[in-house]
This record gives sequence, C-alpha cells and structure tokens, in this order.
Amino acid sequence: MDSVTHLLSHFALSAGVFYTGNICGLHDFPQDEQRGHLHLIRSGHLQVIGVRTVDFAISEPTLLFLPRPDNHRLLADEQAGADVVCGTVQFGGGGSNPISDSLPDVVLIELRHLPGVDALLDMMFEEAFADHCGRQAVMDRLCEILIIRLLRYAIAQGQTQGGTLAGLADPRLRRVLEAIHEAPGRDWSLESMAAQAGMSRARFASRFREVTGETPAEYLASWRVMSAQRLLKKGLQLKRIATDVGYGSTSALARAFVRKLGCSPSEWLSNFSYDARRP
Repeated sequence: MDSVTHLLSHFALSAGVFYTGNICGLHDFPQDEQRGHLHLIRSGHLQVIGVRTVDFAISEPTLLFLPRPDNHRLLADEQAGADVVCGTVQFGGGGSNPISDSLPDVVLIELRHLPGVDALLDMMFEEAFADHCGRQAVMDRLCEILIIRLLRYAIAQGQTQGGTLAGLADPRLRRVLEAIHEAPGRDWSLESMAAQAGMSRARFASRFREVTGETPAEYLASWRVMSAQRLLKKGLQLKRIATDVGYGSTSALARAFVRKLGCSPSEWLSNFSYDARRP
C-alpha cells in the first residue's frame, strides 16, 4: 500500500465542489477551521489576496490549495473573468489531521505539472453545465481525485513541512509509522521503534525528529489521541478505547487528551457533536 492510500485508509477524504464556472470581480472566502479550500484556475488571470504576506497573481492554469484557510479573496478581471473550480476538502471529518497538518499553508501547483488533469477538468465543467442526475456527486468525486493527485505531487516534490507525509516518504521511517498507525495500542518503546526501522536508537531518534519535526514519543502520543477521537465518534466506550490505543486506564487517556487538546474526551466529543450539527 502506498503512502497516500495508507493515510486515506485512516482519514477518509471528502471533497465538495461549490462553484464551477466563470468569476468576475472580487470574491471573498471566510476562514474555515474544519475544511481546506481548493481553487482550481482553469483559465484567465487572478489576484490572490490574503493567503501570503504579499498578494500574488496567477496567470496560467493553476491549482491553489489552502489546507488551513484564513479569510482570503480572489480578484478577477471584470470583463474577461476567470474559469475556476472552487471546493472544500476534509480529511477524516475535518479540523486538524496528519494530512493537512503536513502541508504548508499554501500549496500552489501549475496544472502542466499534473499529467492527465485536463481530462478531469473537462469532466468537471461538462457536469457543471449539464442537467444530469448525480451531477454534484460526480463533481465531488472528481475533486477528490484531484486532491489525491495533489498529495502525490506534494510528496514527490518535497512540498511537505514535516509531519506524517514527510515521514511516510522516508523508507525506514515509513515502516515505523505504518506499524504505529495499524497498532497504536502496542507497547511501543524507542527500542522497538528503532528496531522496526532497522536503525540504532540514537540514529532513529535523530532522523525521526529531523524528518517529522517531532520526537517518536510525541508522534506516538498524537496518533493515539487521534485514534481515540475516531473511536469516540463511532460511539465506543471510553474504557475500551483507552485499551485499544495503548493507555492503561481511562484517566491516563483523559490526561493525554488534556495535554494534546486542552480538554477531556467527553468535552471534546461534546464539542465535536455540536460542530457536526452546525450548518
């Protein structure tokens, strides 16, 4: 299983296209703490405002992805406009996750570097302006394929900022990360992780932090808490969850939640349930 498929088996990808067509003038997009924002510029000229310290222009077909979008604007020519696809992207239900957290604030890829994307765009625009059954579902699935292409390119070109994606791109660290992801409840130690990587303890610890930006212990704790969050969403009992993710008691799991998230498991679940009900 490749790195992207491996991660998506834990954090399901969900994309939603909310606009396809020509835009003119100024368009505002709000901050979004739960979703990334995708802007695919098929043709035309755009000024991008608010995603970097200096505004910048896009003058050729480009894919712009903002994993953690703040308030931003797209400014197109009033007459000619620009043909765009705009959508939202979630991994595992939204918010912080190892995929978007591994990417820089702005991912900018010229479409000529993404082979085969022209066919995806043709299908998107065909669906957008036709009255076929299931048109929205088709556009959303095509957008998901586009994001997978983007992740593949970002890993291959080293456009990650550490984290899980960078670790999975390293052949030795990948063996350790995949083992942790599949069995977070195992009694992991620095020795056992180093052995999984086929490295000495000192070399493994140094390499892990250099590539991912975290110590092995910090990464393990973060993954265990994220695994617990997924199990909480499924309605499992806290005692079982604590055992499944590697904590000896519910109080130990609660302490881990407070360290990582600043709240208890029950408080987190209550906040998640509230956010899920919001429009």
